[in-house]
Amino acid sequence: MIEPRIDDLLEHVDSRYALVIVAAKRARQINNYHHQLGEGMGFDGAPPPLIESRSKNYLTMAMEEVAQGKIRYTSPAS
Repeated sequence: MIEPRIDDLLEHVDSRYALVIVAAKRARQINNYHHQLGEGMGFDGAPPPLIESRSKNYLTMAMEEVAQGKIRYTSPAS
C-alpha cells in the first residue's frame, strides 16, 4: 500500500494538480537542502525536512509533509 494515501493528501490541497505542484516544489527544496548540506554551504532558502521520515525519497518526504499538515497551500484565487 502506498503511504500517504491520496485521500489524506487531498484533504490539504484543492486538487490533484495542486498536490503535484506543491509536492514537486517542496521535494526540490529538500533536494537543495541536502545538496547544500553535502557541500558544507549555508542553508540559503532551502529549509530542512519538516518531518522524520524513513524514506530517502524527497518526493515521498514532501508528500508526508503535506499529509501531516506541515505544508500550507492556498490557491491563488483565494
